[in-house]
Amino acid sequence: MNTVRAVVRYQLSGALKSRWLMQHTLIYLIIAEGLVLAAGTGDRALASLINVVLLLVPLGALVFGTMHLYSIRDFILLLLTQPIRRNSLFSGIYLGLAIPQSLGLAAGLALPFAIHGKLSGGVAGELALLIGLAVVLTFVFTALALLIATHIKDRVRCIGVALGVWVAMAIAYDGIVLLAVETLSRFPLERPLLGIMLLNPVDLVRVILLLSLEAQALMGYTGAVFSRFFGSPLGYGLVTIALLAWVVVPFHLTRRAFERRDF
Repeated sequence: MNTVRAVVRYQLSGALKSRWLMQHTLIYLIIAEGLVLAAGTGDRALASLINVVLLLVPLGALVFGTMHLYSIRDFILLLLTQPIRRNSLFSGIYLGLAIPQSLGLAAGLALPFAIHGKLSGGVAGELALLIGLAVVLTFVFTALALLIATHIKDRVRCIGVALGVWVAMAIAYDGIVLLAVETLSRFPLERPLLGIMLLNPVDLVRVILLLSLEAQALMGYTGAVFSRFFGSPLGYGLVTIALLAWVVVPFHLTRRAFERRDF
């Protein structure tokens, strides 16, 4: 545990001095500021912010995560010469990367709403839910980024694979599901569709957010099916378990790969 704290503290101090965290925060701050000014009300700004967050959070976590592991390779080699456990070292690297990103996006998203007084009428709770789920996605895709970087030693190829994962999960996934629904419309697809949705954390977060904002018309076919299921305790529990699994499973897979990698 001391090793984890030391690595996290070292990475946090480095992140506070680096440009990437400031740029990361400014991106969300500028986008949220623009949407708040353009939308006029907090509810409209939040509805517009959902798709932006769902696109940028996985992209940022994947790109930062893959590049970060290469940038601290010498630091890793130095620590591996010391009598410390690899799983503790990995946990420190993971948390030291995910926590600054989470703090940056939380500050960037919340400040415009607070400054312009748009937190009344339940907007504060909805914004907190948006930030919380964005943090969950940050931890999920940070683990996936480190998993990719651990298996692929070439930096360019690694970033290419990370971008491919982002396109597949954040952009192409819904299109493929919609195409399958249109092609197989003669068959009962509701239950298989619910199972397919659990395989994509971005889709799960999108549906939860749009349901919380009562924007079912924006959810498409997959969200319309899930909105009926999500209202039940079983549906809510299943979604919670699925999101927790998306945090825990990639973390453990990446930690095992990190322990076996020859640096």
